[in-house]
Formats: sequence, structure tokens, C-alpha cells
Amino acid sequence: MQLLSLTLENFRSYERKTFRFGTNTTLLVGNNAMGKTNVLEAISLLATGRSFRAQKTEEMILFTKELARVTGKVEQLLPATDGDTGPSVELEVLLTRGELQGKRVAKRRYRIDEVPKRYSDYVGRLVVVVFRPEDLELILGSPSVRRAFLDVVLSQIDREYRRSLVSYEKALVRRNRLLDAIREEGTARTHLAFWDQLIIKHGQVLTQKRMAFVEAINRFDAEIDSFRVTYDSSVVSASRLLQYAEQEVAVGYTLVGPHKDDFQIVTSDKRQVTSRGRDLALYGSRGEQRLAVLWLKLAELSYVSQTIGERPVLLLDDILSELDHDHRALVLRILPHQQTIMTTTDLHLVGQTKGIEVVELHQSQKD
Repeated sequence: MQLLSLTLENFRSYERKTFRFGTNTTLLVGNNAMGKTNVLEAISLLATGRSFRAQKTEEMILFTKELARVTGKVEQLLPATDGDTGPSVELEVLLTRGELQGKRVAKRRYRIDEVPKRYSDYVGRLVVVVFRPEDLELILGSPSVRRAFLDVVLSQIDREYRRSLVSYEKALVRRNRLLDAIREEGTARTHLAFWDQLIIKHGQVLTQKRMAFVEAINRFDAEIDSFRVTYDSSVVSASRLLQYAEQEVAVGYTLVGPHKDDFQIVTSDKRQVTSRGRDLALYGSRGEQRLAVLWLKLAELSYVSQTIGERPVLLLDDILSELDHDHRALVLRILPHQQTIMTTTDLHLVGQTKGIEVVELHQSQKD
């Protein structure tokens, strides 16, 4: 899998800029605020349909502009042809502020070869694994950060998962509104039955696939300290919804289901102090936490590669400065195995740049 080119129009700091990428590693070098992370964010948006940092779509649109556009040409390897490349496709994400020329429009629209697509039919043509210093939040952040990680990974590689995720989230919103109406207005509880069936059906798909992913990455063996993931699943079923029925009406929202799931990264060696291992969020040093995130990302890269039958595009956002010499060397050794696009402020951290295309970013954000 390869990203051939990327064109940004009114995206973040870029008015119009085209990048072309080789088959191996591209290194984006520049001082802070030169737009390096913006490029990786755009690639991730092109792949996943989501930003890894923007809370609102408007944040990604250049100030004073109504619309931003991210376009990329992608070439996938066909497994049956042993390395021969298949026809390329053009992916496009359009971003708006919700209004264009006085008309209300969707804030995000997706197209493949200029044909409009729903989100669930768009994602999966370009698959990326992103590694950023902020990924430390996978250990220290809220459960919603960890659930979002699972959703992004699995939505890219499993169509059933992303369709169930979309359906589950829509059903959950409607069910919560109904629970609130039951509490505030005395609406009949019998109306819950339809939404109960939907969140059970789609929620169980999400839980099963998340747990299968966790089991797979726990089998991953890397050249770093041993870690594993412990998964806390909030199973949704008819009996559990019945069990929590009174409490849900009292609070006005759904209390069980995969939207309540969480996981922890724990040690998996002699240092563990309980049968679950030592929770690194509570008892890990900052160095251990960084290593655990590196382990998780390498496990993700391995899992995604095995699942789709080809290597995804690896995006590394200034992570070399976060690692010691040995683990920096480990990351550098995996670069040639897939197309990698990485950023740094310090070229010396990379060391030998043979076979690496170096692109220096300067103040101008226009071709």
C-alpha cells in the first residue's frame, strides 16, 4: 500500500500544497510551527475520515476560508500478484463549516474517484498506523481515548466493524434521548424495545471484535519489555439492560455497552505485583509508559499487516526525540518494511539517511 501524492487546499496552515512520496521513507524536516504535523494529520484524515487532534472540523479549515480539501492518490498492492501494483484510486475529503454559499451542508464529505461515498464505504482504501508523542494518553488519558484508538484501528480494516460502529452510535443517541424523555415526560418504556435490539446486535459485534484484537496483540512479541492489555468489557445484553433499567431511567442515558469499555496496559513479567500485572497508568515510570506505547504501536502495525495482507502506511510524528538510543534504533529498523512518512525537528536523530527522502519545510505553505 502506498500513498503516491497528497494535495492540501485551505487545510490548517496550507493554502495549496502538493506532496509526492516515494515507496520507502519520507522525512519531513523543519522547525516547530512549519506544518509538519499538519501533513500527517491530513494523511490520517484521508485514511480514517477523522482527525487525530481536532475537536471540531472547523479547526482544520484555513482561517477565513469556507472549505478545505484533502486529496490523495493511493496505490494498493494486490496480494495475488506478488508485488505488482494495482490501479490507483483518488481519495478526497471535503471539510466545511456547515454552510456553503448560504446553504447548510455536511461538515465532512467523502469521495473516491470523484464519486460521493458514505463514511462506512469510504474508509479502508488507505490504511495507516500513526505514532505520536501524544499517544501517551493511551495510558494516562480517559477511557474515551482508548476506545477511540480501538475504533480507528478496527474501522480501517473491518467493514463490519465500522458499519456496526456507525449503527451503534446512532442507536445509542436515539436511546439516550428516549430514556431522557421517559424520565422527564413519562414517555412509555415500551418504545425502548426497538433501540434495545439495535444496541445489542451492533454492540456485541463491537465487543467481540475488540476482544479478538486485544487477544491478538497480547500474543505479539517485540524486542522490548513485556507488556499486555487487560480489557474491561461492558457487555450489552437483554438481561443486563433489564438489570440496569431503573438506573438508566433515573439518569437518562445508557449505562451498559461498548461505549463504556476500557483497557489498561500492564506489565507482563516478574515485576508484576498482581495477577493482572502492574497497571502502568498508576505504577509505571514515564520511561516505562513510553515503552508500553511503543509496544502497542508495533503490535498494531503487525496486526494490521497480517489482517489486510499488506503493510499499511506508517506515520511517525517526531517520536524519535521521545525514545532512548536503543529504542530509537528499533524504530529505525522497521522503516524499510513499509512506506513511512515521519517528521522531526532534528535530522541528527535519524542518523544515516541513505534511502530516505528528506523534505525540508519552510514558512511558505503554497506551491
